[in-house]
Amino acid sequence: MVRFFTAGESHGQGLVIIMEGVPAGLPISEDYIGGHLARRQKGYGRGGRMLIEQDRAKIISGVRHGHTLGSPIGMNLENKDWANWKEAMAVDPLEGPPQSPRTQRVTRIRPGHADLPGVMKYGFDDVRNVLERSSARETAGRVAAGAIAIKLLEEFGMRVRSHVISIGPVHAEPPEKIDWEAVEESPVRCADPDAALKMAAEIDAAKEAGDTVGGACEIIVENVPIGLGSHVSWDKKIDSLVAQALMSINAVKAVSIGPGWEVAEQRGSQVHDVILPVTDPDRPWQRNTNRLGGTEGGMTNGMPLVARFGIKPIPTMVTPLPSVDLDTGEEVLSHFERSDVCQAPPACVVGEAMVALTLADAFMEKFGGDSISETRYNLEGYIKTVGPRKIYQ
Repeated sequence: MVRFFTAGESHGQGLVIIMEGVPAGLPISEDYIGGHLARRQKGYGRGGRMLIEQDRAKIISGVRHGHTLGSPIGMNLENKDWANWKEAMAVDPLEGPPQSPRTQRVTRIRPGHADLPGVMKYGFDDVRNVLERSSARETAGRVAAGAIAIKLLEEFGMRVRSHVISIGPVHAEPPEKIDWEAVEESPVRCADPDAALKMAAEIDAAKEAGDTVGGACEIIVENVPIGLGSHVSWDKKIDSLVAQALMSINAVKAVSIGPGWEVAEQRGSQVHDVILPVTDPDRPWQRNTNRLGGTEGGMTNGMPLVARFGIKPIPTMVTPLPSVDLDTGEEVLSHFERSDVCQAPPACVVGEAMVALTLADAFMEKFGGDSISETRYNLEGYIKTVGPRKIYQ
């Protein structure tokens, strides 16, 4: 089982990541992980925090001489902003009255954030005890773990990519063949240059109004082998596992595999991907279309896995919404803390990480192996069985 855990608060000393289930022999480096962390920090509409942090995950266990050992991988990711929050986020009790204004209790609740349910659930009288962990800063830890999962998938020929398909009311019309290098260079991670300009203008307009804006992302994983996941149990279906992983990302409110809601408005002849006659034993079960996003019956079907998710506008706004005070219940303006205007571009990178972690787990469950070479042997043996039963076996 490939799984990971993160610990840490937004303005604490840093994030801690523990990942297990990665087979021995996978080449990995801090530079490779750092490349993915840098991609998460990019994006038009990002706030001032990205000017402070230069994320670098330090590997402290599970890797020797550039290759995984098969043991748990431990990583630390320093918060450089910790220097400004040492008193407010101190581990030990304070001696004497607080000296920093950041140490003051937060009682103005933000609509749309974890503030209210969090303080009610845990019995806190300070919203900071909730907002620090519920912050999207935690997703840096996911991207660090996800980079290792992406590297594992790459080792077996899979490729994980992402792009923004909408920001606010602006929708992209990406070409059939996406220029992924151009997407990486785009400030809004959009494959449609005309839409990218309008998206940037939409972000500018929201910023000028003291508001925020949401968007939607698409994750595409190519060369996924047929048969990951299972139809036999509800909690083994690859669709549901991917959906849960994406839904766990901060501010995500909708997930679909492939086009999602669009298929509910169409007839079956417009939706299902016709299976083509097998003419190449090395490439059986091809389709001309991929309208179902690469899954059928809770399993991958050999086509690219496509998942989309929608992220709501960030609830922390320069022009705060009316709300109430935690102590008195009286009307106040909601709390404001440094924030982005739009999170859709970096959310794509977080989405890549979560889909990769999900697929890596399903992949290792299917093929097993304590080392990369053993897993490769298992995969190659399986691939030889995937074809018309009376012709290629």
